[in-house]
Parts: sequence; C-alpha cells; structure tokens
Amino acid sequence: MGRRVIVVEYDPAWPQQFAELRDAIMPSLRELAVGVEHVGSTSVPGLAAKPILDINTVIESPAVLPDVIEGLATLGYHHEGDLGVRGREAFGPGDGSCPETEEPRRWPRHHLYVCARDNPEHLRHLAFRDWLRDHDADAREYAELKYALAQVHPDDVNAYTDGKREFVERILLQAARRRS
Repeated sequence: MGRRVIVVEYDPAWPQQFAELRDAIMPSLRELAVGVEHVGSTSVPGLAAKPILDINTVIESPAVLPDVIEGLATLGYHHEGDLGVRGREAFGPGDGSCPETEEPRRWPRHHLYVCARDNPEHLRHLAFRDWLRDHDADAREYAELKYALAQVHPDDVNAYTDGKREFVERILLQAARRRS
C-alpha cells in the first residue's frame, strides 16, 4: 500500500508550470546546471498523467553535486539521496512549498531530480519522452494502460509502476533501435 494513484487528462498548463519552476530554480544553481528537462508523462502533449511534474536538473559531473545541494537548499529543497536510482539525486519537498522565492506562491506538485548529463536513467527519460512525443499511437496506448492500472491499483503506486514496466521497456527498445 502507498500513495493514491490518480491519473488525469493532459493539462495544457503543465508546460508553463514547468517553465516557471525551471526559471525559479536555475538562478540558485548559477553555472552548475547545464540544463533542466521536463520529463515524465506531464511533458508529453496530450498524454494523461499523474498530476505531478517530473524535472531533471542536469549537471556536467557529479563532482558539482555538493554545490548543487547547497544551491537548492537556499530554495527550501532538501537532498533525499538517490532513492534507489543510482546517479539520480532526489530533492524534496515537491509539495508546493518549494521553491521558496521572494514572492511566496503555491507551486504545482513536482519531483525534482539532479543527474549528470550522461546518467543512464536521465537518458532513458529523454528517450521515452521523445518517443511518445513523436508517436501518438504509442502515447494513446500508454494512457490507456495508465488508466487501467490506476483502476486496478488505486492505492498501490508500486504495483502501478510495475504494471507499466513492460510497456516502457518495449518503447525504450524501439527508441534504441531507431538511434542505431
């Protein structure tokens, strides 16, 4: 058992919400970050998703991570470790209270991660996102799967995630074949 699984229709506000979060986060990282990527289902136009933005802050090397941790702390984020995904560091809370800015506001729920540019999990996120952006039929199939899994596992996010694994791996294999 775990958090409630809720999948909603695509919200056209998600790209703008990501842009606002990116713009609030980047100044605290100065030249440490080489980019910020909107990943996950909310980054695919038209795709149903859990209404939580996934954000990968990209750094050149893990060597700058201590400075990144310090920079994100100025915004109220705390380092949560890799949460079982090697080389991808998680930061919380993404509950709407962060990033703390001069003008207080409520932010959309989000997951904030930091990873090196060549991190395999980051590259997987990009490949999966880009494939679904370019292949509407696969995006529709993925949405249907997510709705079905949310119905079957409404209180078990781990079972919901496990149920998507075969689909995700199939898409990543197709994306890898296309790149070669």
